[in-house]
Amino acid sequence: MALKESEAIVLRTYDLREADLLVTLFTRAEGKVRGVARSAKRSKRRFGGALEPLTYVRAYYEDRERQELARLDSCEVLESPLAAEVSYPRAVALGHVAELLDELLPDREANDTVFRLALSVLAGLRGPDIWMPVTYFELWMTRLMGYLPELSECMVCGRTLNGSRAYFHALADGLMCPEDKRLASSEMSVESRGLAAQMFRAPVESFAGTPWPKRQGADLRKFLIQTLQRHIEKKLVTAGMLERIGT
Repeated sequence: MALKESEAIVLRTYDLREADLLVTLFTRAEGKVRGVARSAKRSKRRFGGALEPLTYVRAYYEDRERQELARLDSCEVLESPLAAEVSYPRAVALGHVAELLDELLPDREANDTVFRLALSVLAGLRGPDIWMPVTYFELWMTRLMGYLPELSECMVCGRTLNGSRAYFHALADGLMCPEDKRLASSEMSVESRGLAAQMFRAPVESFAGTPWPKRQGADLRKFLIQTLQRHIEKKLVTAGMLERIGT
């Protein structure tokens, strides 16, 4: 069969036999594709540095008859996360983006909107500050996957929440007013809800350069992670790692 060609983002790699790698790619043409890179650990010409997680590549691969895994022929690096210093917080943030893409996207379903979002957020993660691009990515992925509830009204009574206190619960699908909140609920501030509204109106680049400590939007991120984990029915490993990072 003829080789397929597509821009792609490397999500994960796993050792497979002595020299091969099992690779998960998020391709622009076909969505998430899993394939085998034969002799990837030995061939610098075909894969040298291209299979590091979150590397933006041009991938060449082919599907094999009656086999679930594609054969990854080669990759050309277009942008590497290793071009900038990889601190521990940045490494965790990059891993978080990869985990969300891998867990939320179905196999072989192209999604150009998510692909462009991922590239813009990866560009935002080239520097040392991680909390703004992480928040932006979590918010938009929750919305694009169809999991984000209305943030301006109470899910129980329908009361408008603009300017008033709002609460969320790990087992509930939206925000609640003070009268309808559940026991052990967490509060989402007016500021964080306003922040979400701003992020829906502007590209991630427009927030670059603004100081963004971990505490900013922390309640929004907690709400988003709880929402995503409830829908995928599993814990996100990198979410816990992010929580343990200091300011």
